[in-house]
Amino acid sequence: MTVISHAALELPVPVSPGDPAQQGSGLDAEDPRFERDARDRLGERCVRSLVAFAAGDVLVFFGAAAVHDRPTRMTLQLSQHQHIELAPGFLAFTNHSCDPNAYFDVERHALVALRPIAPGDEVTFFYPSTEWYMASPFECHCGTARCLRRIGGASQLPPGALSEYRVAPHIARQLAQRVPPSGHAL
Repeated sequence: MTVISHAALELPVPVSPGDPAQQGSGLDAEDPRFERDARDRLGERCVRSLVAFAAGDVLVFFGAAAVHDRPTRMTLQLSQHQHIELAPGFLAFTNHSCDPNAYFDVERHALVALRPIAPGDEVTFFYPSTEWYMASPFECHCGTARCLRRIGGASQLPPGALSEYRVAPHIARQLAQRVPPSGHAL
């Protein structure tokens, strides 16, 4: 596996004076608006919000601690060939849900609320929204009505399964290029 230093990928991190998404002052800092060492209902580490967010709010901006050319269990896919270890580091514990309350906007480099998030809520995102193939596919136990059961990346889902999800541009492009066995574009 090739690892590229974070300096090789300059991710813009917008800074606005007084912007609450910039609290913690720096991508390596912990953010007092989130509890990182919380446990979800399955006992796994997770990120919990300590404050309220409205739909559309930027929870936090992110950057790259390291860049890889293929997925690992702890990376987020930014484009077809770029996978990053998230900074700030607590974002690595943002768990999957088939009914997520946030998404990683890979163009703005921001974690954004999809719906209201209350203090104490676990922050979750839909892994196939950014991941085409996953290094560690798994059986989902999110327990939501929308649960897809097996999560292995967008490439592993049947046509139409992603239609109600917000997906990253690189996933949308790859879905548009996918050709079914009959040879006709989807």
